[in-house]
Amino acid sequence: MNKSGFKSGFVAIIGRPNVGKSTLMNQIIGQKIAIMSDKPQTTRNKIHGVYTSEEGQIVFLDTPGIHKPNSKLGDYMMKTAHSTLGEVDAVLFLVDVVDGIGGGDRYIIEQLKAVDTPVILVLNKIDQVHPEALLPIIVAYKDLYPFAEIVPISALKGNNVTTLLEQIVRYLPEGPQYYPADQVTDHPEQFVCAELIREKILHLTREEIPHSIAVQIEDMRVEENGLVRISAVIFVERDSQKGIIIGKQGSLLKEVGKQARKDIEALLGSKTFLELWVKVKKDWRNQDRVLRDLGFRHE
Repeated sequence: MNKSGFKSGFVAIIGRPNVGKSTLMNQIIGQKIAIMSDKPQTTRNKIHGVYTSEEGQIVFLDTPGIHKPNSKLGDYMMKTAHSTLGEVDAVLFLVDVVDGIGGGDRYIIEQLKAVDTPVILVLNKIDQVHPEALLPIIVAYKDLYPFAEIVPISALKGNNVTTLLEQIVRYLPEGPQYYPADQVTDHPEQFVCAELIREKILHLTREEIPHSIAVQIEDMRVEENGLVRISAVIFVERDSQKGIIIGKQGSLLKEVGKQARKDIEALLGSKTFLELWVKVKKDWRNQDRVLRDLGFRHE
């Protein structure tokens, strides 16, 4: 049943790589559903986060960072980011105030000029700059685009995030509650578990690994005693990468499993047995069939 005056809608979070989009999503939702890493381009699929209050329900799409693609996977990520802009009621354009306006920000603003959707400029990482430094940054962005609202926040600390949510709801139409109030994502648990495993690999490996890995949950079942048994495969492109991920005497893979299991248990609320395998799929990022098998699809 719809409450009178209840608002609902879909909101895209866009921005160049590594400005804190996944951090903001997790801060709003109150738990980890999007992976966080200091390595750029870690978000590949549109992550649906759901925020529900008395006033309304916001369904967030966390898009891949907009960048110039250099593989079929990169091309997929860009198509995903661009297609999202036409599907939503509002757009959050997240920028890093520490870095200032860069070429990537200007490129995104050019894309936004073709969109009729209201765009809210979100100035992230305000906890890292002096308040007086914000005004010239705001003026510089205002000169480039007629933003509907400008909201300074710290996604990591949570500063001003409540104000941001209030502003978003103002731009949503009256509508139904699409998801139950306690649901925070519409992704299946397998997807989120695979992302949590991938996050740990990004944290624990060297530079050449990040974009060469994919994680697929092959089996996930609940046993009679309530234990969740998960079997997952980590795909890499080269034999040398397989060696890096396994580590000396399996040490790195063991650490990935240990850290991922902790997050997965928090997500599922159950004891978990996690089994990890590493397989080589040469040049998987440029193979359409493999990308489809791993869940990367676009119309």
